[in-house]
Amino acid sequence: MNYILFDESKLITNLLPLTYTRPISEIRAGILTIKQKWDKYLKTKTSYKTQEYLQKKYNLIINTDNTIINSSVLPDKEIISEIKKLQNNQIIIHNDTFIAIRLNKKQTIDFFNKKNGDYKVIQYKNNITQITNTWDIFKNNDTNIKTDFNLITKRRKSQQLDKTVNIIGNNIFIEKGAKIKFVTLNTETGPIYIGKNAEIMENSVIRGPFAICEHSTVKMSAKIYGPTTIGPHSKVGGELNNVVIFGYTNKAHDGFIGNSVIGEWCNIGADTNNSNLKNNYAQVKLWSYNTEKFENTKLQFCGLIMGDHSKTGINTMFNTGTVVGVNANIFGTDFPRNFIPSFSWGGAKGFVTYKTNKAFDVADKVFKRRNLEFNKTEQDILSKVFEITKKYRKN
Repeated sequence: MNYILFDESKLITNLLPLTYTRPISEIRAGILTIKQKWDKYLKTKTSYKTQEYLQKKYNLIINTDNTIINSSVLPDKEIISEIKKLQNNQIIIHNDTFIAIRLNKKQTIDFFNKKNGDYKVIQYKNNITQITNTWDIFKNNDTNIKTDFNLITKRRKSQQLDKTVNIIGNNIFIEKGAKIKFVTLNTETGPIYIGKNAEIMENSVIRGPFAICEHSTVKMSAKIYGPTTIGPHSKVGGELNNVVIFGYTNKAHDGFIGNSVIGEWCNIGADTNNSNLKNNYAQVKLWSYNTEKFENTKLQFCGLIMGDHSKTGINTMFNTGTVVGVNANIFGTDFPRNFIPSFSWGGAKGFVTYKTNKAFDVADKVFKRRNLEFNKTEQDILSKVFEITKKYRKN
């Protein structure tokens, strides 16, 4: 069976700016990305049906027999069981939400071209977990870390903790090569997962649920409240509370980030802070790319949503419910506005367009620091993002 993770166009827009540069299934939700979850449950490699300009990087495989899965839905044993029972031309629906459909090659192509077919509908009656808005990522991170922790660690043995570690509780799993000494780990509120070759430096205090992925670092004396995820190849310090960092991102210095989602290749300058609670305790509004206005999240705590490749200078301040696009560079005193378009350069005093040649020069240097290549495929994706976000920039 060939499995394809399918991005619905409305949900792509809901999840901007994070989906400017990745399929929905590459969103990290818990310890794993959505795709990694499906691959583990299905015990195979899935492919992607996403935006056309992303397909060169994220491949689509169509075979003679295909099961197409809604990429915003998180898998569990019950959904997997129903999907594996599918016959050709059958579709699983939960209320009005598409979950999966099994089709032959021609039917698959027609489905992607939005040609309606005469499908046999199966109603799925159990509850589903779905990422439909950017704030769902941090809002549901408690449950997602716990679910992934059980999935990853089942029937496996953790590496031993160093005797200098102060442990409260016992729900900790450590992969090979991890370094942890003279830190406090509290699992009474949730498990702690420490990835391969990750390091937690001395005097850090961490309360679960918490996950640090491979080759990431928690700097000295950091204070981290769960549910927080540090994606691979990242560095964090200061204070974090309910944050999801996708990967390849640095927030290495003091400063507070809370109830937030930070993409890849971001750099958070020293003493950058975000507000996650309004002074009047009102529900937070967040910029919506669907309606192109601020919409109520119905959350009291909501901080910062930041797209890939964005950077902040020292002492940057973000107001409650701020959305930063892709490749924005923010600096200066006072609070910038709550919606900062992609490829913006500036701060509270105003923004100008961040030219692609300058942005690409920075990206090339950042990739080289990780022994990676900022190749034409990466450039083409960011060039397309620059083009389609032009309407949001005033200069």
